[in-house]
Amino acid sequence: MTTSLRPLGAEMITIPDRDWRQLAACRHADPELFFPVSASGPSLDQITQAKAICAGCPPVRRQCLAFALDTRQDHGMRGGMNEQERGPGHGHHLKAIQAAT
Repeated sequence: MTTSLRPLGAEMITIPDRDWRQLAACRHADPELFFPVSASGPSLDQITQAKAICAGCPPVRRQCLAFALDTRQDHGMRGGMNEQERGPGHGHHLKAIQAAT
């Protein structure tokens, strides 16, 4: 099974569902960057850096966020959103995925 995504341009990119992680911009980043210990102090720099990496990853950002929402990931930055941004009361599941593109 494959998923077709529309990047910033008009071209379509088809990514096999299980292989989207291989294209992720965060693949070579320090994993701790995506799991800050708080939402204040030095962790704010981590959050900013992690969101910047996610923002530069349009080919898989939507799939990453969808995976986090579908599997109820409770921790870390996923698809450019932290756990509070993708948690209950912060919009509908589909709206969060659409906002990631």
